[in-house]
Amino acid sequence: MDSITQIALGAAVGEATLGHRVGRKAAVWGAVCGTIPDLDVLVPFSDPVAAFTYHRSFSHSLILLAFLTPLVVWLIRKIHTTDASHRLGWYLLVYLAFATHVLLDSCTIYGTQIFWPIVNTPMTWGSVFIIDPVYTFLLMTGLMAVILSRHNPLRGYRINAGTLVLSTLYLGWSFAAKFHAQSVAKDALTEQGIEYQRIVTLASPFNTILWRFVAVDYSGYYTGWYSLLDGDREIRFTAHPSDPGLLAGIEDYWPVSRLQWFTKGFYSVSQEGDEIIMSDLRMGIEGGYVFRFKVGEAGNPHTHETAVENRGQTPDLSLVPDLWKRLRGQRTGLGCCT
Repeated sequence: MDSITQIALGAAVGEATLGHRVGRKAAVWGAVCGTIPDLDVLVPFSDPVAAFTYHRSFSHSLILLAFLTPLVVWLIRKIHTTDASHRLGWYLLVYLAFATHVLLDSCTIYGTQIFWPIVNTPMTWGSVFIIDPVYTFLLMTGLMAVILSRHNPLRGYRINAGTLVLSTLYLGWSFAAKFHAQSVAKDALTEQGIEYQRIVTLASPFNTILWRFVAVDYSGYYTGWYSLLDGDREIRFTAHPSDPGLLAGIEDYWPVSRLQWFTKGFYSVSQEGDEIIMSDLRMGIEGGYVFRFKVGEAGNPHTHETAVENRGQTPDLSLVPDLWKRLRGQRTGLGCCT
C-alpha cells in the first residue's frame, strides 16, 4: 500500500496497543515502525528487474522483522526511560506494526515475500488497490479522534480501536468481493468457450467495486471488467497477443526467469523495434502497464541478451472518467463492454 496508509495503519495499531498506557508516543512509534519495512527502496540494486522483484522481500519478512523487533524495543526503552516498564507492550506494538504492514501489502497484487528467506513465494491476493481511499479514511478518522480528544484520551483511544476494527472488516469485504467477481469471470469464460491456463482478479484503482481480470493462455491473454453494480453477469473479454517465442535463446537469462517467477505467469512478451519487452499484466491496463522491461534484442535466428532497461508506461489519466462510469455499471470503451 501507499506510504501514507502504512504510516496511518502503524499509528493506529500503536495507539490501540499501548496508547492507553504511554499516551501519543505509542502512535508515533507505531507510525515509525509502519514505515521501516518500505525503507528497502533506498537499497541500490543492480538493475530494474532486481529493484522490482526484491522490493517487499527481506524487509517485509515476518521472520526477519521478528529479529529486528528486540533492537527497536531496546531503542524505544532507552529513549523513553519513564515508560520502559511496559516491556511486553512495546514488543507487541513494534511487531504488530511490522506485521500489519506486511499483511496489508500482501492484500495488493504486487507480491510480498512474507516468509523470506525460508519461502520466497510472493503473496499476492489482489483484493485491494495500492491506494484505497475508503481504507485510509477509516484509519485517519480514528487518528484524528485521538488528536482531537486531548482532554478525553480514553474517548480517542476507543474511537481509534473502533475504526481499526472497521478497516479490518473492510479488508474482509474486499476478499469476499474479489472471490465473487472471480466466480462471475470464470462462468463467463466457460460460457464463451475461452480456454485459459490461469486467471487473476484485480481491484481497479481506488475501490473494491470494479474488478479487472486477466486470463492467460498459450497464445496470448484476455482482459475483462466486472462491476458489482452491473445489472447482469455479462463480461466481454478482449483477446491480446503475446509471443513467448521471442524469448528463445534467452530463456535462462536471470531477468527473464525472474520476471516469469515474480509475475506468476501473468506477463506478456512483445517486440517493439528490435527490443524484446516483458510486461507485468497485473499492474496497469492496455497501453499503460507500469512494469515493462527490455530484456533482449531481436537477432538472427534468436534473441540475444542485453542490459535490462525500464520501459514502463504512464497510465492514461483520460481513462479515469470511463473507469468511474464502468464502476457504476455503465458500459464504456475499456475493452469490456463496447
